[in-house]
Amino acid sequence: MTSSFVYAAARTPFGRFNSALAEVRPDDLAATALTGVLAKAPDLDPAEIGDVVWGNANGAGEDNRNVGRMAVLLAGLPVSVSATTVNRLCGSSLDAAMMASRVIETGDAEVVVAGGVESMTRAPWVLPKPSRAFPAGNVTAVSTTLGWRLVNERMPKEWTVSLGEANEQLQERFSISRERQDEFAARSHNLADAAWTAGFYDDLVVAVSAKDGQVDLARDEGIRPGSTAEKLAGLKPSFRPDGTITAGNASPLNDGASAVLIGSEAAAGRIGLAPLARVAGRGVHALEPQAFGFAPVEAAEQALRRAGIGWSDVGAIELNEAFAVQSLACVDAWKVDPDIVNAKGGAIAIGHPLGASGGRILGTLAHRLRDSGERWGVAAICIGVGQALAVVLENVAETR
Repeated sequence: MTSSFVYAAARTPFGRFNSALAEVRPDDLAATALTGVLAKAPDLDPAEIGDVVWGNANGAGEDNRNVGRMAVLLAGLPVSVSATTVNRLCGSSLDAAMMASRVIETGDAEVVVAGGVESMTRAPWVLPKPSRAFPAGNVTAVSTTLGWRLVNERMPKEWTVSLGEANEQLQERFSISRERQDEFAARSHNLADAAWTAGFYDDLVVAVSAKDGQVDLARDEGIRPGSTAEKLAGLKPSFRPDGTITAGNASPLNDGASAVLIGSEAAAGRIGLAPLARVAGRGVHALEPQAFGFAPVEAAEQALRRAGIGWSDVGAIELNEAFAVQSLACVDAWKVDPDIVNAKGGAIAIGHPLGASGGRILGTLAHRLRDSGERWGVAAICIGVGQALAVVLENVAETR
């Protein structure tokens, strides 16, 4: 088997719920990210793309069930370029990248684009279809933006608690204080702001502009420079009256898209780029649905074992910050230096548009390794209903 490599990454800025990107359809967001990553490889003939694998958690509306294919068509790629859409909830675009890497490694294709998109603003309400026409009773519209919906009564109640309640339980299990969570959240905002100011994201983010000129977003919308734990301490708990999780130390609802160009080593000539990083290991783990926030611990351990390295070798970690408490629980369990985790900010500040977040952390990790010279990095993400994914990247510039 051959190896697979990350050649380029691009994403849109992440917009806040019902804000700057609220009028942009998810298929258009996806096409923007796809166009953005391919613009980095102008020598690549789009007809040579072996497949497009796209992540999306909410396919119920304008995502049109196969938003990957919609993005290919809207981006103006040849109609011969195939595409599929995968759904592993928050991990969808990292799952897409993992699938793309396997396609390369088995020799089924030389170049694959992976990515993901979510418009949490535009996710529709859904109605259960009645068993017969014109029911006499009321019917409730259910939001598809986030969390459980139309729950099967056979599911144990402890599995179907809200995402916030699940993480309050995690807080109790590991005794992670509100103060630590707020400090972690403030750090996320300040590091993201510093990274943008230093120009780190200039090469990663492609602006979103509408044809009518009404939308123009060039920077992540939710970052709050100057955040402090003291300011965040004033926010009320969101899920329990005496809880520790607030709107300030959890990821928000967002809109955005990400894309990653993955290829074989032999494809460098046709792509016109040197690879950034090699996909060295992959991991997937599942546990009780309510403990999903802790699942990245074992997923990352699996990926490290498959890469043949340990935590002492790792110089950069991108861990999606669904909640500060679950991020801290994972970092504590790994016993790594917290300073190497999300050094350019995380999802609490940048945002977490479900289907796009995995591609964001993978692209950010590849660029961090390139800039720092560190050899090994880990990207990991927790997933609702008790799952997680992780990928180990090797900075190939360090091995040349």
